Amino acid sequence: MKHIILFIFTVACSGCSNYTFNSNIDAQAYKDYFKASDVAVYEAQNHPKKPFKNLKMVNGDSCQISQNDKPASIAEARTKARRTAADLGADGIIIKHCSFINIVDSSCITQAICTAQAIKHD
Repeated sequence: MKHIILFIFTVACSGCSNYTFNSNIDAQAYKDYFKASDVAVYEAQNHPKKPFKNLKMVNGDSCQISQNDKPASIAEARTKARRTAADLGADGIIIKHCSFINIVDSSCITQAICTAQAIKHD
């Protein structure tokens, strides 16, 4: 009985061996989407222990355009700052300031902004 089950399992698995997976996801778009995860986040009071050089100040924002959209968030603003830093070749950011903007204007109902220093470890 064990041999029959093993034989059926082997045949079933080998039937899928010629299967190729095709995706409509562009490899570059995939890399761009996840590049922010390569950038470490440090708070202003907790600088990195390793030596680093400052690259540039970066900003990120989050905007709620309509009532049906999700509210602006600090997390999204930080992620956008990380993505901008990754574009510069940075491997970390030091968050200088994040805040919600309470002024309602024609473009955003709620808005969050983060300012950070993009850094590269030596």
